Amino acid sequence: MIGDMRRFSQAGDAGILLQHQPALLLDYAYGSEFDVAILLRDTGLRLQDFTGENTCISALQYLQLLTNLIGGLRSSDTSFMLGQQMLPGHVGDVSHALLQAQNLRQALHILASHHARLCPLLCPRLSEGEGLTVLYWTDSFGAPALRPALVEMHMTAVVAMCRWLSGAPLAWRFCFNRSRARHTEQHEVHLGSELRFNCHFDAMLIDSASMDKPWPRGNATAAATALRRAEQDAERQTSHASVLDVLYDYLLEHIRCTPTLDNTASAFGVSPATMKRYLLKHGTHFQAELDQVRTHVALYLFQTRRYDNEAVAQHLGFHDANNFRRSFKRWTGLTPSLLRDGLMTDAAPLHCRS
Repeated sequence: MIGDMRRFSQAGDAGILLQHQPALLLDYAYGSEFDVAILLRDTGLRLQDFTGENTCISALQYLQLLTNLIGGLRSSDTSFMLGQQMLPGHVGDVSHALLQAQNLRQALHILASHHARLCPLLCPRLSEGEGLTVLYWTDSFGAPALRPALVEMHMTAVVAMCRWLSGAPLAWRFCFNRSRARHTEQHEVHLGSELRFNCHFDAMLIDSASMDKPWPRGNATAAATALRRAEQDAERQTSHASVLDVLYDYLLEHIRCTPTLDNTASAFGVSPATMKRYLLKHGTHFQAELDQVRTHVALYLFQTRRYDNEAVAQHLGFHDANNFRRSFKRWTGLTPSLLRDGLMTDAAPLHCRS
C-alpha cells in the first residue's frame, strides 16, 4: 500500500515557500507598475507576508497570484518573462546544485527529482528512446485554465537556464497539448521556431547526443555536495509530492494491470469515495487521469517500439483492438492509425516511458 492520500500534498496545503517563486510575481508586478492590491486579491495574503521567513502558501494561493497577474496585465509575454526568472531559482542547495550541473542530463535529473521545490505547479518527467530525450510536463495540482501559461512559463525557464549554463542555445523542439496559439511571436522569441501544436501532451524534445556534453560552469564536487545537502533538507521540508503526481506514477507503473478506481483507492489507503473527493478538489477525476497515462504510454509504444493496435491494446489491458481503437479516439479525437501515421512522418516524434 502506498499510504493514506493525506500524506501527499493537496492543492490547499501550505507547502510552497512564499519567499521563493511566488515572490518573483511581486517583483514582476512592481517592475510592470501593476497594482499590488490586484495581485493579492482573493489570495488571503498581505504585502507584509512577503517579508517574513519560511512563510508557506498553498498551490491554490500561488495559482491565484498567477491568475491575478497574468489576467491583470493582459500581455502576451507575461508567462515567458516570468519563466526567464524562474530557474535555477533561489531555493538553497538545490538551486546551487543546478548552477553546478555538469551537463544537461544532470540538470534535468535535478529538476525532475526536486521539482516540488523548483517547479511545484507542474511535474517534469524524463523519457529517453531512439536517440531522443523528452521532458514532458504533467499538472501537479489541477489548473486547466492556467495550463497554457504554466507550460509557457516552465518551458521558457528550462530553455533559459540551459542556455545560460551551457553557454549556447540548445536545439529544443516543442509539443503543445493545445490548439495553435493565435500569435506565436512570443513562443518563437523565447523558445524558438520548432513548435508543434495539437499534440496530446506538453513536451520538450532534444537529441540525446546533447545530454552529456560538458557545460563550462559544471563542477562535479560542488554539485554532489549541494545535492547531498538538498536531499537532507528535503526530509525537513513541507514540500511533498502532490496527490496527482503520485497517482500518475502509480498508474504508469500498473498500467498493464488495468487499474480501477477501487484497487487504486485501496493502494492509497482510502475508500473510492474519498479518492473521488480528493481528485474533484483538483478539478479532475479518476478516468481522466487514467486516460491521460494510457494516452502517453500508447504514444510511446507507437513511436519508439513501432507497436500496432493489437500490441498496444494488449499492453494496456484491453480485451481486443476494436475496444482500444474506440477508447483511443475518445482520448485523443483521432483513430490510432491516423495518429500513428502522423508520428511516423513527423520530424518531432512523441515519446513517453512505460
